[in-house]
Amino acid sequence: MKVGLVQQCCSSDVRANVEKLKRNVTECAKKGAELVVLQELHNSLYFCQTEDVSCFDLAETIPGPSTEEFSALAKSLHVVIVLSLFEKRAVGLYHNTAVVIDSGGSIAGKYRKMHIPDDPAYYEKFYFTPGDLGFHPIRTSVGNLGVMVCWDQWYPEAARLMALAGADLLIYPTAIGWESTDTPDEKERQLNAWMTVQRGHAVANGLPVVTVNRYGFEPDPSGVTNGIQFWGNSFVAGPQGELLAHLPADSEENRVVEVSMTRSEDVRRIWPFLRDRRIEYFDELAKRFRD
Repeated sequence: MKVGLVQQCCSSDVRANVEKLKRNVTECAKKGAELVVLQELHNSLYFCQTEDVSCFDLAETIPGPSTEEFSALAKSLHVVIVLSLFEKRAVGLYHNTAVVIDSGGSIAGKYRKMHIPDDPAYYEKFYFTPGDLGFHPIRTSVGNLGVMVCWDQWYPEAARLMALAGADLLIYPTAIGWESTDTPDEKERQLNAWMTVQRGHAVANGLPVVTVNRYGFEPDPSGVTNGIQFWGNSFVAGPQGELLAHLPADSEENRVVEVSMTRSEDVRRIWPFLRDRRIEYFDELAKRFRD
């Protein structure tokens, strides 16, 4: 399957961002992409750098304006699109939600971000209620997509649950970057850890991983921090963790990558991790900590 990755910078102009996204999705489709993955919260700037109640105005219902617009695009291009939206579920109840649009234009399913960070410049707990849909792959015309979102990518349990539920590949729309006061060594450690843990999910589960991250500098509206330089580096890893594609840190790019949808079975036959799991001793994983 050919997978399109759209790594782009965003502005404060939501309409301009959406139009740019649509052009980029179209470009990927023209290059043969059957599945196109967009970055986290792609319609706007990353508003979670501050706690500002006016930002809730960015939220929308699902179905809603974005799903309607991208559904029409998916249908016209006959591609599957993975969106990342600020969902307004009810008044005062919001989620960070990935939505999968199937190639016929219908909503194949959605996933609400389960792990919500709360760090300087990433004040997501102010905006998002933790997801309640669990870890279930979304069935589409191109396969079962194990879609999660950003902070979820650090948790091997989440990836494993998607794999056990029959995911054909793991997908992570992402918004992560550096704060300018971080040293070069610290920046390198953060980036390497981020890529390593996700490549580990590919290895441990024998599945391809597709990660699409934001790119570009976004200032902190409050001026408390020096803003975030989103580090790009979107990538695709195969089921042994091998890099099939690695996008740059310093530019926008649309990339179409061919991913084998049959190789996972070959890899799992030689590395049968699922077979050898000692599940009868794993019950304590459901505890917060072993005292």
